[in-house]
Amino acid sequence: MEHAPTWLVNSFIYLSAAVIAVPLSKALGLGSIIGYLAAGIVIGPWGLGLVTNVEDILHFAEFGVVLMLFLVGLELEPRRLWSLRRPIFGWGSAQVLGCALLLSLVALAFGVSWRVALVAGLGLALSSTAIALQVMGERNLMPTGSGQASFSILLFQDVAAIPILALLPLLGGIAGQSEALAPANHALEAIKIIAVIASIILGGRLLMRPLFRWIARSKTPEIFTAASLLLVVGIAGLMQLVGLSMALGAFLAGVLLAESEYRRELETNIEPFKGLLLGLFFIAVGMSIDFGVLRQSPGLMALIVVGFLGVKGVTIYLLARLMKLPFQERPVFTLLLAQGGEFAFVVFQAASGAKVFPAETASLLIGAVAVSMLVSPLLLVAIDKLLLPRYANCGVTPMAEISEQQDAPIVIAGYGRYGQIIARLLLAQDIPCTVLDHDADMIEVARNFGYRVFYGDASRLDLLRTAGAAHARILVVAVDGVEQSLDIVDLAQEHFPQLQIVARARDVTHWNKLRERGVMHVEREMFESSLRSARSVLELLGHEPHAARQTTMRFRQHNLELFEKLHPHYKDQAKLIAVVKQGRQQLEEQMAQERAQRAQRRPQDWDK
Repeated sequence: MEHAPTWLVNSFIYLSAAVIAVPLSKALGLGSIIGYLAAGIVIGPWGLGLVTNVEDILHFAEFGVVLMLFLVGLELEPRRLWSLRRPIFGWGSAQVLGCALLLSLVALAFGVSWRVALVAGLGLALSSTAIALQVMGERNLMPTGSGQASFSILLFQDVAAIPILALLPLLGGIAGQSEALAPANHALEAIKIIAVIASIILGGRLLMRPLFRWIARSKTPEIFTAASLLLVVGIAGLMQLVGLSMALGAFLAGVLLAESEYRRELETNIEPFKGLLLGLFFIAVGMSIDFGVLRQSPGLMALIVVGFLGVKGVTIYLLARLMKLPFQERPVFTLLLAQGGEFAFVVFQAASGAKVFPAETASLLIGAVAVSMLVSPLLLVAIDKLLLPRYANCGVTPMAEISEQQDAPIVIAGYGRYGQIIARLLLAQDIPCTVLDHDADMIEVARNFGYRVFYGDASRLDLLRTAGAAHARILVVAVDGVEQSLDIVDLAQEHFPQLQIVARARDVTHWNKLRERGVMHVEREMFESSLRSARSVLELLGHEPHAARQTTMRFRQHNLELFEKLHPHYKDQAKLIAVVKQGRQQLEEQMAQERAQRAQRRPQDWDK
């Protein structure tokens, strides 16, 4: 039997590692990036040794970063990008130059030569675009102030990588051999760069849209997908040909197509490839960690990683303060930019080739960057659990809790999208009620509109008592959290038995738990609005309004009755399924009979 091709075996290994590691990592609350990195470590040269051609895989997987920058560019129209020019070149240059200067000075203080210190400082000043944008996407941070600032700085770093790479031959041992040719070579390179960028801009304006329009007329989806990939591959190749950042070129192409009518189609076609290649990139980073260097010099490696993360962290945090970013956004902003980046791999490998420092030093620095990329997602989890809760109220004026005794006959716990409708209806009827909510921002908005809402957590007995629960007639539980809702109900039933409770249920499980506690007035939050939407659908299909109303009301009555039948058995899965199937069959038979009766009275086109 013939052996399977290498590419097929490797594909099986990568996919298997990702499918096992990523869901496991997310189940542990560590995020997908750590799963990919861990998968790479396990299958790489220092793990099981299933894959050894790490460098080739890393070069190929970098195309995932290219696709990601293209998609980011599609979201930025040229006008919006122009509005970001100051953050890009202002804050971006401040971050790169500030971090590079401090890192170089620290290295010089430890006796490192100025050439090594300068290149190490410049390389370590760069951050991981892939990890930062992936995390910001998962957390929906791009629209925030820190997200825009991070993106601007990352974009400047891609631009800054070009002069950094151009500087390396001048610092290395080959500088003397090329001095005579340097001016002519530099002029030629500058002409090439200008020509390529101009061709991308002009091509994007004049050729890309007509080309996609022509391809779209063929009505062949796979060819449109191929054209989308061809566009990104072609631009990336052009940029690499003249020594520019492939990701920067793809981003520029995305910006030029941001106003195109085919923007959404391009996003849809490229998104799956981006996700897979980014995952492969993170796997390749995990495989590239040289544990041999780590084992030989663990103390030095730890010193470099902690040192450059610390120096960059302090610098970037001070920058965040100067940028006046919100307190709550600063820790994540700092960490995302403090880690090393994938461009550092290129810088340090090029520095080794240019004889700026030996290969051993390059391996040590590359290892430190890879370790920082591995550690950063773990630190992000720690920040989420330990630091961000303390930052939640920083910079926010604390709101005074309810302190004056209230005597309204109705207490409403929760003034979100559900509770405010109830409160507004009651107040419109001149029925007094006391409203509690523990979201300071929500209360501030409510007060701006003239509504009186008190700050306080209704699951606390003292605040509930101050709100007048001991003398009120009705308690409306409209909070978002299921557990908090149940806690409030338990507290009210134990200490204020005279209260009649009206509660909001988020889902079927919540409804059953409330009914188990004896709460009879429970409404599922989406039920009635969903029925109204179903009624609108029936009317749009041609049903008479009266018939559509009858149908939805019949369904409503049946559903409520079915819930009452299900409640005694909601913990018995087998019995639950049997009752649901029986109820569905009865409903279908009943509605079929009603349709037949209506058809006899007055045939309708939609009944045929």
